[in-house]
Amino acid sequence: MRRTRIRRAELATPASNERMCEKAASSGADLVFLDLEDACAPSAKEAARATAVAALRELDWGRTVRAVRINGIDTPWCHDDVVEVVTGAGEHLDVLIVPKARSARDVWWVDVLLTQLEAKLRTDHRVGLEVLIEESAGLADAAAIARSSPRLEAIIFGAGDLSASQRARVDGNFEPVGEYPGDFWHFARAQVLTAARAAGIDAIDAPYPAYQDPDGYRRAAQHASLLGFDGKWAIHPGQVPIAHEVFAPTEDEVAAARLAIEDYRASEADGVGAIGRDGRLVDAAHMRLAENTLAKAALAAPDGAAGPPS
Repeated sequence: MRRTRIRRAELATPASNERMCEKAASSGADLVFLDLEDACAPSAKEAARATAVAALRELDWGRTVRAVRINGIDTPWCHDDVVEVVTGAGEHLDVLIVPKARSARDVWWVDVLLTQLEAKLRTDHRVGLEVLIEESAGLADAAAIARSSPRLEAIIFGAGDLSASQRARVDGNFEPVGEYPGDFWHFARAQVLTAARAAGIDAIDAPYPAYQDPDGYRRAAQHASLLGFDGKWAIHPGQVPIAHEVFAPTEDEVAAARLAIEDYRASEADGVGAIGRDGRLVDAAHMRLAENTLAKAALAAPDGAAGPPS
C-alpha cells in the first residue's frame, strides 16, 4: 500500500561526502536522497554505500524522508547498491530512487529484488520507490512506468539526461541555446505529470543547476507548481525553502478554498448544483480544485509529513 508523503523539495546529496550528508540531514527538506549515481565517481561508488548507510542510521533526520539514488540497472553497481543499502540501513531507509528507467520492466526488476530482500531479512518495513524519467524510451513509456509497481510513489522529470538522450542543444541549465517559441520542456513535463496523475502517484520537477540563481529557481518552481507538480529537486540547501514555499498553498488560497466549499455545499443541500460566486460560476469541478488545495495544505502542516497510507 502506497504512502502519501510531502515532497515539495527533494534535496540531492553525494552519498560519498560525510560532511554534506550531515548538512542535508539538518536542511529540513521534505526528502533527501543520498546519491550513489551521478554524484559519485566510479572509484568512489562502492565505498559510498557504507557512508550512506552510516548517515541513514546515525544522523537525526527529523521529519525528512530518507532516500538513496542507486545506479542504473544496466551498470555493474546496481545490484550491490540495493542489497548493501537495504540490508545495512534497514528501517532507516524510506525510498530508493531508480535512475534512467526505460521501461516498466526496469522498475519491476528493482521491485522483485526488494521483495526478495525483505523476505530474507524477515522485515515488515517496506521500501518505497521513485523513478526518474530521463531517457527518450522512458518518456515514451512514462504511463506504463508510472503503473509498474505498487511500491512506486513518484516519478521525476529529469531534464539533464533527457537533453542528452534527445540530442537537444541546451546550456548547462538545460535551457535552449537559441531562441525557441514557448516552453522548451512543456511537452515532456506534461507527459510525466499526466502519467503520474493517471497512476495516482506524485510528480517531481527537474533540478535547476544554477544554484546561485534563487530567482531563476523560484520561477522554474512556480511554473512547475502551476502545471500541477508536487515538488522539485534541489541541488543546494538554499533551494529547499524556496520549493517549500512555492509548492505549498498560501493562507489566502486555503481560506478561499474553504469558503468556496462551504458556499457550494450549502447550495447543494438546497438542490442547486452550480452557484455564482464573486462573479464566476462555481460547480463540481471547482470543488475538486478546492479539495486539492486543502489536501496539499494538510500535507504541508507540521504534523502531516508522512500522512496515512492511501
